[in-house]
Amino acid sequence: MSITRRSFIKTTAGALVAPTLYPITSSFAQSGEWKTYEITTEITIDAPNQNVQAWLPLPLIKDTDYFKTLSIKTDGDAKKTSIAKTPMGETQMLWGQWDASTNTRNLVTTFVVSTRERNNQLIAPNKALVLSKEEQKFWTRGTEFLPTDGIVKEKANEIVKPLAKDATDIDKAKAIYNWVVENTFRDPTTKGCGAGDVKLMLETNNLGGKCADINAVYVALARSAGLPARDVYGIRINDSARGYKSLGKSVDISKAQHCRAEFFARGYGWVAVDPADVRKVILEEPTNLTITDPKVVAIRDYLFGNWEMNWMAYNYGHDIILPGSKLGAKGKISFLMYPQAETKEGRLDSLDPANFKYKITSKLIG
Repeated sequence: MSITRRSFIKTTAGALVAPTLYPITSSFAQSGEWKTYEITTEITIDAPNQNVQAWLPLPLIKDTDYFKTLSIKTDGDAKKTSIAKTPMGETQMLWGQWDASTNTRNLVTTFVVSTRERNNQLIAPNKALVLSKEEQKFWTRGTEFLPTDGIVKEKANEIVKPLAKDATDIDKAKAIYNWVVENTFRDPTTKGCGAGDVKLMLETNNLGGKCADINAVYVALARSAGLPARDVYGIRINDSARGYKSLGKSVDISKAQHCRAEFFARGYGWVAVDPADVRKVILEEPTNLTITDPKVVAIRDYLFGNWEMNWMAYNYGHDIILPGSKLGAKGKISFLMYPQAETKEGRLDSLDPANFKYKITSKLIG
């Protein structure tokens, strides 16, 4: 879909082509008020007399029962803009292009989204909540950056082996969640949200990192155990109302990107988890918390089945080749959670907003 400067795109049902791999039903508790936010991303690139491209992540293509996109608006001086999607439709992005005749390089996207507290009810299963064979295969597959064989498979088997033979999907998912919470740690020296190199982390037994590392370990282990699972890449858009200073960000959110995770349980649908934020609380909340501290125990229990929605979702994409990139497959990225851009010198550093010159802001509007 091509879009022009100052265009306004409604993304209600049917406005964009929906992928086939998005079951939206779940055992969701109908509680909590919807809150509406305006999120603006603006990039400026200094590259006169060069062909330049940029890619900005956009919100989830299809609405869920905890998140919906109300509008997307674009602005700037790109010669050409379009909305691009990954082949299976897990990810959409704004793609801007400038030719060598343009001196300035500015691209802006503003979208309005609504979120509400996500609470999965894991009590009474609904037999209708199942994945198709196609979906089951897709969400348990291994990828280059998310392997499900070798040491990953061995570790998953080790985790679920002690469970009873009649263990449910919930039982397996909880065992993996507990293992990840107890064996990983948040490393403050990790750049950005991490690289998500699951194989390297397990082989070196260095299980430190940030959200894209820790939650990728969860997803890879779950898939290796036969549980459909996926990372959900997004960004924090408001302060936490649950008393955790480390789990929120508002206004200038240029460095507030955060990856979460989900698994699919038969009878319950997609279930929210976030072991990475448990480790974040342990490291970053005041008074040097330990894993047994009541504040940690509370968030650990909460983040199996629940998300506080002071956060918005971008996509589920893994192993992404940016459309039109001169780097082709060599420039493949493990996920799209930060703005990306290329000049004739190559790919700009997406983890350096000051020198890349991008800013992301969030405002609660309703």
